[in-house]
Amino acid sequence: MKVGHFSDLHYCEKNLEEADRCFGFAVEAAIQRGIDVAVISGDATDHALDVHSPAVVALARRVLQLANHCPVLMLQGTFSHEPPGTLAIFPLLGGRHPIHVADRISQVSLSASGRWTASDGWRFDGAAPGSLALFTCVPTVNKAAVAAVAGASEAAEAQGRELAALLAGYGQVNQQARAAGVPTIGVSHGTVSGCVTEHGVPMAGFDHEFTVASLLSAQAQAFMLGHIHRHQHWEKDGRLVGYAGSIGRFHHGELGEKGFVAWQVGAASATLELVPTPSRRTVDLFFEGKPDLGRIQAAVAEQGLQGAHIRVRWVVADEDRHDVDRDAICRLLEGAADVQLEGRMIPVVRSRAAGISRCASLEAKVTAWCEVSNVEPLPVLERLAALGGGEPAAIAADLLAVPKAAEDRPAAPLRETQQPEFDLFGT
Repeated sequence: MKVGHFSDLHYCEKNLEEADRCFGFAVEAAIQRGIDVAVISGDATDHALDVHSPAVVALARRVLQLANHCPVLMLQGTFSHEPPGTLAIFPLLGGRHPIHVADRISQVSLSASGRWTASDGWRFDGAAPGSLALFTCVPTVNKAAVAAVAGASEAAEAQGRELAALLAGYGQVNQQARAAGVPTIGVSHGTVSGCVTEHGVPMAGFDHEFTVASLLSAQAQAFMLGHIHRHQHWEKDGRLVGYAGSIGRFHHGELGEKGFVAWQVGAASATLELVPTPSRRTVDLFFEGKPDLGRIQAAVAEQGLQGAHIRVRWVVADEDRHDVDRDAICRLLEGAADVQLEGRMIPVVRSRAAGISRCASLEAKVTAWCEVSNVEPLPVLERLAALGGGEPAAIAADLLAVPKAAEDRPAAPLRETQQPEFDLFGT
């Protein structure tokens, strides 16, 4: 059986151009390859959407295009991306082949006539006779429901344990189906411990939904996953577990190719191939300090950044933030499809003088501050005394006075000649 595996489409107004270009390419490529069934393993949308929004219309059009070619299975994804009920409209589209929405833990059989039949409970009692394929569906689990039973502090690990027991419970039925020559396919949405995110971060820990071992315990010949945006897979004894990854590149810094997975699944064999989509090109330019306009100009000449989505990042001290010429950067990158400017400011950290509040006089407070700030106290105290006993006009006149015939006199001591340039605190 040829299966087109699509995942993490993230349709919304912001992602519409990228998502529809990539998913449209993937749908047409999958149809050209002659897929027998299409699987969308969660997060078809990015957040709650109004039915009349252009993103919903575009997504429905692509799903209908698939349904006019072959049966389609859509899995419930992350609740924040696909609020419960979001997928309920898709079985109503009326394509040539049916669309099944797996929004509960169940098994689904695809009949020889191309019809979907879902189990009444969490699984079938045995291998469904006459099935073309048997799908084990484990959509996103509501962690709040787990927390209500196991407690909030134990919810994450309890979820992993319960899902491992659930998956092992499918083993007998799937083995019977494989023995009867029926391809067995698992579909789920979640994090596998040890997988790597699209930004190259390993997902290690005990609070993830799955392990490779727990997924393999379901005894499905192929297990198709969504949620992680980087394509990757694992193999054991001819059985495969794999993420399709996101259909497009929705964020800066994402590693690896984007695409859909073309599977070939039999009762005792499985193969997969990532088919890349024309995802957007992203480029990151990082600077420790103010952006170097020369380096940016060189990158434009060397890398050909026309049409790319570019992010420029820099780190400067807070007092230098106004020295960054954002307009000049944008002019150099005017051929880019999008320019994202991200400046991080390092705030000025000022030391507090311990015990300064206990000093009895202002002179003592200034002396304590000078010790902490590594400033010579005598010039500061002299200026403090001048402020306390003199008139403002007289102080200013004294500071600005220029000795007569200064050019005929020998050089004065540093402190006298530099006095006009000192401010109140002698900096």
